[in-house]
Amino acid sequence: MLSALYYLFLVLLCTFFMILSALALVLCYPFDKGRRVVHELSRILVRIFFFIPPFWRQKVIGRELIDRKKRYVIVINHNTVIDIPALYYIPLNFRWVSKREVFKTPFFGQYLVLHGDICIDRGRAAEALEQMVRDGRMWISRGASVAVFPEGTRSKNGEIGRFKAGAFTLAKEAGVDILPVVMDGTKTLIRKNLAFNWGNRITLRVLPPVSASEVAATETHELMQTVRERMCEALAEIRK
Repeated sequence: MLSALYYLFLVLLCTFFMILSALALVLCYPFDKGRRVVHELSRILVRIFFFIPPFWRQKVIGRELIDRKKRYVIVINHNTVIDIPALYYIPLNFRWVSKREVFKTPFFGQYLVLHGDICIDRGRAAEALEQMVRDGRMWISRGASVAVFPEGTRSKNGEIGRFKAGAFTLAKEAGVDILPVVMDGTKTLIRKNLAFNWGNRITLRVLPPVSASEVAATETHELMQTVRERMCEALAEIRK
């Protein structure tokens, strides 16, 4: 019953913030091409979502490694939809890369459009990569970072799977650092019966960025492997 009430509250809250975001986009667009105001509204929404349940806890490790003046390609392990709001604890303005099917989801898809997230068709790999690089470079030129799930899909067992090349190709093409982020605890926030776990804990660990010069000098496959190994090690440390 309590979960049902909280879902209802979230629908009303998200509707209110969607209207605010649409107004902010229209009013601020001439001088806010990076949609920073819309992004900050999303951050406020997320803070409210996680703040109200009194026993939910969110911990960010390594926040000091982030240079807020820089733009990054952010790579994150992927377990569940909760990964998306959890990343808003990272103090950067960013756009998500998401599959086309998510944009068709009622309500949530409209939010992605307002936010300016990058829509790709995973069924057409070459075109998806081209669009990710093209749109990603556009947003980076506007002062935003780009967030990517390099596994391309959710992990079924909670471990970090094989990486795809898209995020690393974008970082090379755009000439920016890669910022690895590892999450744990997002998979347990919503139970299989869709009820909330009211005692949930989420940990985000920011790893040292891979510099743009190292990105440029390293072969893509080697870069993917190196970043994945670092993230796997960090995830294991968090779980200890």
